[in-house]
Amino acid sequence: MQELLKKLARQTMPFGKYSGRVLIDLPEKYLLWFRRKGFPSGELGTLLALALEIHSNGQRRLLDPLRAPGSAAQFSGDDPRD
Repeated sequence: MQELLKKLARQTMPFGKYSGRVLIDLPEKYLLWFRRKGFPSGELGTLLALALEIHSNGQRRLLDPLRAPGSAAQFSGDDPRD
């Protein structure tokens, strides 16, 4: 589980509107859209579902210590692109 949490805090979205954004920093609205439409198969889908669960429980900041060294949280509130 710790490896999944590290990936969630470090891996970036490989495609779409939020391509390049760290998975845990994806807006909850975007994650809810994936839940309605269906998460991608494989590990990416697992990570996105986990990100939604963490967001829903208000625990996103708990992953900050797992971020890549030298990186800062990119999330600063509601994204104007939403």
